[in-house]
Amino acid sequence: MPATRANLSADDVYALAGAHFNPSHSTRVGVEVEWLAVCSDDPHGRVPIDVVGTAGSELPAGSRLTFEPGGQVELSAPPLQGIGPACAALAADAALLTSRLGSHGVGLVGLGLDPRRDRSRAFASPRYDAMEQYFEANCPSGRTMMCSTAAVQVNVDLGTTPETVAARWHRAHDLGPTLAAAFANSPLADGVPSGWKSRRLAVWEEIDSGRTDPAERVRREPALAWAEYALGARVMLIRHTDDRYQPVLEPLTLAEWIEHGHELGYPTADDLEYHLTTLFPPVRPRGWLELRMIDSLPDPWWRVAVAVATTLVCDDAAADTVAEAIAPTRGRWLDAARHGLQVRAFEHSARVCFEAALAAMVRLGTDAATVLAVEAFAERYVERQRTPADDRLAAWAESGALFPEPDAFAEATWA
Repeated sequence: MPATRANLSADDVYALAGAHFNPSHSTRVGVEVEWLAVCSDDPHGRVPIDVVGTAGSELPAGSRLTFEPGGQVELSAPPLQGIGPACAALAADAALLTSRLGSHGVGLVGLGLDPRRDRSRAFASPRYDAMEQYFEANCPSGRTMMCSTAAVQVNVDLGTTPETVAARWHRAHDLGPTLAAAFANSPLADGVPSGWKSRRLAVWEEIDSGRTDPAERVRREPALAWAEYALGARVMLIRHTDDRYQPVLEPLTLAEWIEHGHELGYPTADDLEYHLTTLFPPVRPRGWLELRMIDSLPDPWWRVAVAVATTLVCDDAAADTVAEAIAPTRGRWLDAARHGLQVRAFEHSARVCFEAALAAMVRLGTDAATVLAVEAFAERYVERQRTPADDRLAAWAESGALFPEPDAFAEATWA
């Protein structure tokens, strides 16, 4: 909660930013997948949150179930050593969750954006109430982001040395547009084609750029880039009490709040930490790197996204192999969102990335099921200059279908 007098400085922000980039000897991988929950007999109906919550209790691999503001379902698996174990843990819990939900007529759909009109909020909370007011005053697409988008988030270790930390930070930003393009899966909005392969990513680009643009705009030391990003970002809300969060509707950056305060007071260390949770760049540091640019995908394609992203960020040899190919696509987030692999530069970078990732997975002994899934995705999409979004567009053109079949988490679905 805010203090009555100034007690932080910009130096404190730089120090905290540096702590988010401490080297680590862990090689764990974290996986978080969001889905749209739909009623099997009425895709336009609202899914009871309590039904999903009950179904998500006591999952065997220990995944945590949470909800996004529009009722999107998120499973976060515990971080584990290696790609295969991390994906297997989430898949096991997702399989049980979908089985339980199926008995209630509820399915989980891997799409980056709800193809219907914007969802309304599914439940209230002080944070979401304040966020919604902030976005309504500043950027209407914020409501869409909150209530209608879903993503795959890949969490990777930072590495053991400052040099490795910096390399992975830079790689994640360089790779980001190619990953977003290759896995684009949200072409429909308001019931019709939107003109984008990843309308989800376009929505994120439309809101408050100071909190959703990449934190690395130019190549520089990671902690410095993150600190300056945080200082320049607008304050979204101030926690006045545990149950009262006040949106900050007039422009106020963190740097200005530290220096000049607000009618509710000056930021504390806790307020600084909380401010960072309201920043949503495509690569976010939290003692590890969160890769947040990938649309939600059906099983097994979300596993492919985890495997390719982790391998290319963390394996030095693979990263060196793709560096030249991805250089022309660096920073082209909107081109990735609009065109997917229909742009020559992205088609080439994706091909090189998948070839390098597969070679590295074989060399590193990645489990066979993951390798097979990556090979299948490359053959079905990358080699044909397609993305999952193209499947959705084809289905809509044929039958007007807005949703694919809910995820079933069946073995060998890529065969």
